[in-house]
Amino acid sequence: MPTPKTGADHMPESVRDVRRANSDGGGTITFFLAFGANRQMCQLATTFNTQKQAFSYLQRHRTEFERIARARLASGELEDGIVVLSML
Repeated sequence: MPTPKTGADHMPESVRDVRRANSDGGGTITFFLAFGANRQMCQLATTFNTQKQAFSYLQRHRTEFERIARARLASGELEDGIVVLSML
């Protein structure tokens, strides 16, 4: 039986990240929001210089970003089928 993951490195099943750097030094973290059997792609634009910093920021504010992403999805606020978020 697998051991449950805990701590800062654990990403809940509802969020999985894919990291991409922007040419302006900032970055975009793409993650997938789970709701039932469906997954919705979300992108968080950040101003951090490293992906590690951006990922840490997403982890710290994960609950709030999920709440915002779900609200935008429910209201149909999508850009090319993607929920686009920016830093808080």
